[in-house]
Amino acid sequence: MNRRQALIASGLGTLSLGMPGVVMGSDKVDASGNAVRAEKSCIFVLLCGGPSHLDTWDMKPEAPLEYRGPYMPIATKVPGMRINEMHTKLAKLTDEFTLINSMSHPGAISNHFDAMHNLLSGQSNKRVQQGMANEQPYLGSIVSKIRPSKRNFVSNAWLIKCVGPPVFCAPNIGIGGYLGSAFAPVFVGAANNHPAMKDFKPPEIYAPYDEQRLEQRKSVLRHLESKRLDQNQNMKDWSDLREKTYEALTRAEGRRAFNMEEEPVKVREKYGMHPLGQNLLLARRMVESGVRFVTVNGWTGQAEYDKKGPPSSSWDMHGGNMGMGNAFGNGSYGMGFCLPRLDQALAALLSDLKDRGMLDNTLVVVTGEFGRTPNVLKQDPPGRQHWPRCFSSILAGAGIKGGNVYGKSNKYGQYPTHNPVRPEELAATIYHALDIPISNPQDPTGLLRTLTTGKPIMELFG
Repeated sequence: MNRRQALIASGLGTLSLGMPGVVMGSDKVDASGNAVRAEKSCIFVLLCGGPSHLDTWDMKPEAPLEYRGPYMPIATKVPGMRINEMHTKLAKLTDEFTLINSMSHPGAISNHFDAMHNLLSGQSNKRVQQGMANEQPYLGSIVSKIRPSKRNFVSNAWLIKCVGPPVFCAPNIGIGGYLGSAFAPVFVGAANNHPAMKDFKPPEIYAPYDEQRLEQRKSVLRHLESKRLDQNQNMKDWSDLREKTYEALTRAEGRRAFNMEEEPVKVREKYGMHPLGQNLLLARRMVESGVRFVTVNGWTGQAEYDKKGPPSSSWDMHGGNMGMGNAFGNGSYGMGFCLPRLDQALAALLSDLKDRGMLDNTLVVVTGEFGRTPNVLKQDPPGRQHWPRCFSSILAGAGIKGGNVYGKSNKYGQYPTHNPVRPEELAATIYHALDIPISNPQDPTGLLRTLTTGKPIMELFG
């Protein structure tokens, strides 16, 4: 029996060799012996499907009705910064974030997998083909490589990955690109298993375990293998990784992050008892536990009377031409249903991070993979198509100054007229906020490639 067979026989093979994202940091403690969490972390909220910038954060109330849509902007805490009238909670927190209204994809990108791939990899020159994976690692994989968790917990996590055929998903979300599968995200939850549900189950590596049975399995494995194997450096690396997996299984804080019942009812209700709200709360708990990069799928859940569409792309609001209902209605793919949930959850996250003293060290990014067509489709019910030339994003925390609007689009929201921001600049800004050098051949991690050709937008930092 070889080493891999022994691991599988002991029931530990999938955890120590086949589990992506199990590269963990070693614990560091402060003078009091308390575990130290990572200096900088990121919660990246991906509004899968691409929300309409004209109906959220770059509204054009002076434009004709066929462009501006049915909503009106409201005043916010920051004079001159106006957002959708349904953002009643977020309007009180605009002094905590920067709003970018000049995001743009170069080239003729019109599909989800290209736009999402370029956004998450911080590059625009290489397009994927029909959703096929290539060598480009995504932001979370880079962060987990260069700035891994300082605690024995995963460094890169994704809460509810997008589902369905490649048309909906970035092709590299489940791999680490040229970094390898060890730097891929650990996926947490699904449409039928999310933290708003009473029977929510954490990933296998953090599920409850039988301590006696685990010890028996470890004993079997020790008898099946020889210590001489650890004299080989490659085999020793696997042994070290396995020991960290053992520790992750038996350490309380890893599993504790997923125990949502520890949160006061008022806190959970503040975020909202729906998938987006509870996933953002879980993201905060995971960052507190040491996770460096948490991507949260911006799925808001499904309306009781509208179960159409995959549970991954709430913001793909085409309207009637794709059978998704009124983009301005109260169905699962309607602004009336999705926007209030985003407002509630995001406002709760920002205020919670600030109250806990975490906002200075936690970068929050909220964006879709692209925007929507400036003109409303002439159909019944109405909607908007994909629009990569212009869209909006929100950044907060980790040195990003609040109360700021960066960039500008033309009067119809068709294209940026001031300070266009490509995926390259967004990625560079994220890396800068997390204290990650974009290009450093002497970096001790051995990562010698330039992470992105973009430059960080220094005007966003206070």
